[in-house]
Amino acid sequence: MDDHAAFPQRFEALRVGVDRRLAELAPPVGSAPDRLVEAVRYALLAPGKRFRPMVTLLAAAEFGAPEGAALDAACAFEMIHAASLILDDLPSMDDAGLRRGLPTIHRAFDEATAILAGVGLLNQAYAVIAADAGLPGPLRADLTARAAQAVGFSGLIAGQARDLFDRDRLRDQATLDRLNHEKTGVLIIAAAQGGAAIAGASEAAVEAVGLFARHIGLAFQIRDDLIDAQGSTEAAGKDVGKDAAMTTVVSTLGPAGARQAMEGHLASASNALAGVGRGDLLGAYVGGLFAGRKAAA
Repeated sequence: MDDHAAFPQRFEALRVGVDRRLAELAPPVGSAPDRLVEAVRYALLAPGKRFRPMVTLLAAAEFGAPEGAALDAACAFEMIHAASLILDDLPSMDDAGLRRGLPTIHRAFDEATAILAGVGLLNQAYAVIAADAGLPGPLRADLTARAAQAVGFSGLIAGQARDLFDRDRLRDQATLDRLNHEKTGVLIIAAAQGGAAIAGASEAAVEAVGLFARHIGLAFQIRDDLIDAQGSTEAAGKDVGKDAAMTTVVSTLGPAGARQAMEGHLASASNALAGVGRGDLLGAYVGGLFAGRKAAA
């Protein structure tokens, strides 16, 4: 039986371990032009919760993976997330000026360097998975496929395109859920299911973890919409108010309705893991992140 009182310390130790390993996996000085290396390390190692790698590590732990078995895969998912933020913030996309409390990459460096850093991080993520000698070849291939699908034309890329091309149109709840699933949920699903797969979880368990992650992704996006509508730049660590002219869950349901929808997704996530007799670690971790319902995503 897990000691729930020790969970916060365990979670912090895992996060610190992710930060340490990310610093090791990031391109070292001299491996590429200095400006590019500096930009990549600036983006990848900026302070953050490391939510996606934490989900990978905790999903692996839920199903009995040896300690450290999922660490490199977890870091690969963080690289993908960092790359997506770089590209999402570009002037041709959301034109953001602040991310994680720091100037965005194209502001701190320049737009060309930001694009190269984002593309480089995406490729480095795949390389990290492929080079993980602690995992059997078929599992590495499976993880790479999950990561690529999360990025591609049914994942982050599709979601960003849909957001750009359709942002002036009215969106119903089903359309918003699809958009939010692609922009946020798909990568969280890949990270969570990747951790379960590393642990050798059953197909039913991997599916349950995916359902958990799907609902968590939708809950996170609603919280992000609430922060954009009601939060401050200082507290969020990023620009807010950028979605004011767009149709979001908050503008569709109102703040109270959006919070209710978020709570519904959190409950559904918990039920998904309860169905396979798991969820202590993931449930406690996600519960802590949503405890105040105000922290930035």
